[in-house]
Amino acid sequence: MNSHSDNFKVALAISTGMLVLLSGCNRTETPPPNMANPSTTSAAPATTMGVEVDDSVVTTKVKSALLGDADVKGLDIKVETRKGMVQLSGFVDNQLQIDRATAVTRGVEGVKSVESSMTLKNGKLTAGNQIDDGVITANVKSALLAEQNVKSFDIGVVTRKGEVQLSGYVNNQAQIDRAIEVTRSVSGVTGVVNEMSVKK
Repeated sequence: MNSHSDNFKVALAISTGMLVLLSGCNRTETPPPNMANPSTTSAAPATTMGVEVDDSVVTTKVKSALLGDADVKGLDIKVETRKGMVQLSGFVDNQLQIDRATAVTRGVEGVKSVESSMTLKNGKLTAGNQIDDGVITANVKSALLAEQNVKSFDIGVVTRKGEVQLSGYVNNQAQIDRAIEVTRSVSGVTGVVNEMSVKK
């Protein structure tokens, strides 16, 4: 009899959890206001939790497809998705790799469009450069996290020989400008390439 009661409690807990998760699919996200300059705050169109989950599934599928492709699997390509629109960023060796990564991404189910923000590498990268670039990337990410008016977890950061590429989707132009300004202030940054887009 006790086993039947325990099974009922487990089933009830699972059912309750599923209801809570499913109710989040209808929730809309409201972007935080820009406290520094309220006049520049423009609300991005609301997305539901379901769309965010779909976008993360598309991102995962694209990353898997890129890893499974012999021509681009070893490249450091960042993937950001917003309402089925996929943005690819990072540094690659040649235009063929950009074209191949774009083609592979277009072939993934759920991808509505592809924006390539990939940049060609200049020269050879030494082990010292790689370590320095890793430190710069970490410092830029930390600086963006500390910045109240930038939604930094939506910004991808890739560094090559001190040049930092920022990609992803933000709420407005003011956030793009602030992210660039913060990145330029980080020690070791020699340049900033902006590949960020305002959410549509």
